Amino acid sequence: MIEPSKVFFDLVHSVVPPLLRATWRPTVEGRENIPATGPVLLASNHLAFMDSVVIPVVVPRKVVFLAKAEYFEGHGLKNRLQRGWFEGMGMVPVNRDDTRAAIDSLQIALDVLEKGEAFGLYPEGTRSRDGRLYRGKVGVAELALRSGAPIVPVALLGTERLQPAGSRLPKLVKVTVRFGPPVHVRGEYDGVAPGRARRQITDRVMAEIQRMSGQELAGVYNERPADA
Repeated sequence: MIEPSKVFFDLVHSVVPPLLRATWRPTVEGRENIPATGPVLLASNHLAFMDSVVIPVVVPRKVVFLAKAEYFEGHGLKNRLQRGWFEGMGMVPVNRDDTRAAIDSLQIALDVLEKGEAFGLYPEGTRSRDGRLYRGKVGVAELALRSGAPIVPVALLGTERLQPAGSRLPKLVKVTVRFGPPVHVRGEYDGVAPGRARRQITDRVMAEIQRMSGQELAGVYNERPADA
């Protein structure tokens, strides 16, 4: 039996990405680096909310992202349309204010990878408000080590101009998406202390993102504002 959610995703994904690609005409480089099948982690820099729309639009397969639970709540027409949009784009709700959010997020990601799907995440943790590239958190490496999935570094350029603060609708601006060569970790860190392995893998991924994006390195972690 086919799941209704899959039918809805297939319907939305067959219409929305081609329409948005035709409208925005993003420049996409290195798409051949994304495995056609099997589990994969897409680790990207994070400049704007629209990043989680841009990446699924240009990737030729389903990409699951986590989204704030608030986007899926409410019962009015606007709320239902918003919920349908996020579900149709493959996003999964998570309550970031729950003390178990980190554990739940890790398990959701592992479940997605176990099904052979693509999972997108932002190692910086939250979007950069000054355009710099912040230090990556090691969750991406933990997922790769536990699942064996390769990590494809992603660099987004220009997405912060798509829908600036105060804009109700996205703007037609130039956006570039670059996909780097996959980082394979299976068997490469045998014998390395777990903490050191996670740090080395994460730094390796962030270095590739910086190479492709050209962003200035912040050298520190990016903290989520209380009102974000």
